[in-house]
Amino acid sequence: MADLEVPANLKYSQTHEWVRVEGDEATVGITAYAQNELGDVVFVELPWDEAGREVAAEGKFGDVESVKAASELFSPVAGAIIRMNEALKETPDIVNSDPYGDGWMIVVKLSDKGDLDRLMDAAAYEAFAKTAGH
Repeated sequence: MADLEVPANLKYSQTHEWVRVEGDEATVGITAYAQNELGDVVFVELPWDEAGREVAAEGKFGDVESVKAASELFSPVAGAIIRMNEALKETPDIVNSDPYGDGWMIVVKLSDKGDLDRLMDAAAYEAFAKTAGH
């Protein structure tokens, strides 16, 4: 874990998703730790035809598949999904090379900024990932 990036400007969930908040919009993706555990991501399933769909905090918003495993994706925050990373349809492996940048997955218009208070900062997430045995 020590060699995996954990950006200080993000919030993190116990299911290994990250959130970057700008105004009332939250960009969500999976952490480098999650990507490393999964291995090479080969497929990302998002609600492509459901822009505007409401998602609950800790609610499922998609799936990611790798050469090793499949995993469900959970939104750390509640709100309406206003954008999805269309590039992941054709090139899901962006998640492997840039999980915190071009490998983002969805943007949610926050319905309750209080959701952010339940998430971990970088130091807490790093400690969690080291001790959680995930």
